[in-house]
Amino acid sequence: MTTADDPSLSSEVEEALRAAIELHRRGALDEAEGAYKAVLGRRPQHPDARHLLGVIAFQRGRHAESVEWIDGAIAIDPKRAVYFSNRGNALRRLNRFEDALASYERAIGLDPGLSAAHHNRGLSLNDLRRFTEALASFDAAIALEPGHALAYSNRGNSLKELKRFDEALASFDAAIALDPAFAESHYNRGNALRGLARFDDAVAAYDRAIALKPGLAEAHYNRAVSLGDLGRHDEALAGYERTICLRPGYAEAHYNRGAALHRLTRSEEALASFDAAIAHKPEFAEAHCNRGNVLKGWGRFDEALACYAHAIALKPSFADAHYNRGVVFGELQRLEEALASYDRAIEIAPDLAVAHNNRGETLKAMRRLDEALASYDRAIALRPGYSDALCNRSLVMLMQGRLREGWAMYEWRWRRRSSPLPARTFAQPLWLGGEDVAGKTVLLHAEQGLGDTIQFVRYAELVQRAGARVLLDVPEVLRPLMRGVQGVDVLLQKGRPLPPFDLHCPLLSLPLAFGTDLSSIPAEAPYIAVGEDRKERWRRHLGTAGFKIAVCWQGNPDGKVDIGRSFPVRLFEGISRIPGVRLISLQKNAGVEQLGDLPEGMRVETLPEDFDAGDGAFLDSAAVMACADLVITSDTALTHLAGACWARTWLPLKHVPDWRWMLERSDSPWYPRHRLFRQRRRDDWSDVFAEMESALRELVGGP
Repeated sequence: MTTADDPSLSSEVEEALRAAIELHRRGALDEAEGAYKAVLGRRPQHPDARHLLGVIAFQRGRHAESVEWIDGAIAIDPKRAVYFSNRGNALRRLNRFEDALASYERAIGLDPGLSAAHHNRGLSLNDLRRFTEALASFDAAIALEPGHALAYSNRGNSLKELKRFDEALASFDAAIALDPAFAESHYNRGNALRGLARFDDAVAAYDRAIALKPGLAEAHYNRAVSLGDLGRHDEALAGYERTICLRPGYAEAHYNRGAALHRLTRSEEALASFDAAIAHKPEFAEAHCNRGNVLKGWGRFDEALACYAHAIALKPSFADAHYNRGVVFGELQRLEEALASYDRAIEIAPDLAVAHNNRGETLKAMRRLDEALASYDRAIALRPGYSDALCNRSLVMLMQGRLREGWAMYEWRWRRRSSPLPARTFAQPLWLGGEDVAGKTVLLHAEQGLGDTIQFVRYAELVQRAGARVLLDVPEVLRPLMRGVQGVDVLLQKGRPLPPFDLHCPLLSLPLAFGTDLSSIPAEAPYIAVGEDRKERWRRHLGTAGFKIAVCWQGNPDGKVDIGRSFPVRLFEGISRIPGVRLISLQKNAGVEQLGDLPEGMRVETLPEDFDAGDGAFLDSAAVMACADLVITSDTALTHLAGACWARTWLPLKHVPDWRWMLERSDSPWYPRHRLFRQRRRDDWSDVFAEMESALRELVGGP
């Protein structure tokens, strides 16, 4: 705040200006403003008075007015560097960064030794993301004023943006050495430490900044972010809430609070936080996207899609929004749209491994298997050890009949995030066929679904033939059925301590242990025995009349695995009208309600209420299958039970079936008495049931 050297200025005006400047220095802005205007009343063209009125307007946040006053001063005296420097400050606050930069450069041209102009030029260059040039400006300011702590701190910010975190840290340390009580330098130091992934140290730096300046909302916010990086989500949540208390309109804090709540599975509160972020910042694309993620988790797919569309409209290059949109399209079985969304995400972010993996899943569902494998390969190349992609790739190889390769890669299933069951851990070694088990005790244990257990328990006999004593651990619901499995020495009871054993193997790892390929699948049958007394009971109940078909049409509708596999019972109508055919329902729980809405004249026999309700699952089903002439079932555990018990079985399959049924073939190497009927078009069962009806008429000799 200096005055122009004006010999014509009267002593009274000069004294009035000095008094106004003194008021300004003391912070009496109202009085100073009035005094400057009084000077202008006596000397309208006084440049310093105009300039200093511009400074007061700046201090009060009236930045456009500040520029007007200072422009008036410059028009009178265009040679004063400080005028241009302070004009640049006001222009920066108006987000006119290019204009601010030009003003600072004019100031430096007039006075190369004006440290503040170099420093503020650096700030404008930071605003314009021209960080390397900004760094040079801060260096110039420091060369002119070595004790300029703020210049060191802002220099560190430029280095941080350039990802030169170690140098940034050194710059912040220099600022703190010059001014240990400068809270912003400690805060910025925390940001550099975050960039170095030194999250504990970052928290400590933010703590120091907060101790010096408790109301520094940014420090509370970034401290919470660092706590989230450390997985301390409850503490992070408290940090975001403190930030919001200090600055209720801090949209990013609301957004990250929502993200923390979502991780803590407090999804309703998370949605409210994302809504608050959007209310404060409607153009916040990430908040719209994460709002969609919450709705996606609730199965409100149409609303989720609207959120992603909004996010993409705000930020067309938002790869995550395109990716999540693809996930929802996949859930809705809108596969072409899912593929287009993943392609767009990959176009924007070619290294987004998860998008390549999900693209592979979509292509698999479209039966474009070679392209699916290429997508998995790309995901794995981008993220070596990517368990989801490796496991998905293995399933395609198994579907293609490349069993040996597929089994080996399938071991990645234990590491995938979406593994149906966590891997069990034992002190004893895992056996995958690499050592002789003769004379040893091997624990075989179930994993995944009931059908998987029924299918792969066949390997118990091979382990026993190799000379091992076989222990079998299965879900309690299957224990009664498993008493009839060949090759098991001890059937374990859930909850009891395990007896001693030498090695263990999950059931679905046994094909790898035995090097199973298409020519060596153990398909001797039956490998699960059905009690003769139970069979006789159901033989008497069913009688001998007609051609008896045991049917099941609905799996568990709550599981994603059942999507596209089940079909309505009314599709059996044509089969039911073949003379002599009797349909006998094996259906339990979901799907039974369909029997109340059969087409007129269609009949499906039901079994007594105690059917499969006694001492274990599937025992009565197995006996009824043994007494029936044919089993027709959707791809549920019952089809494996039928195969294990050597029942003649027809299996209707969706267009892209589970891996174990492979493609094209009408038989199954796993179950020699199975006949497979495949959809020709996705979600269209008409050809399948027409083909079965025709085959059945030929079988029973009907018209």
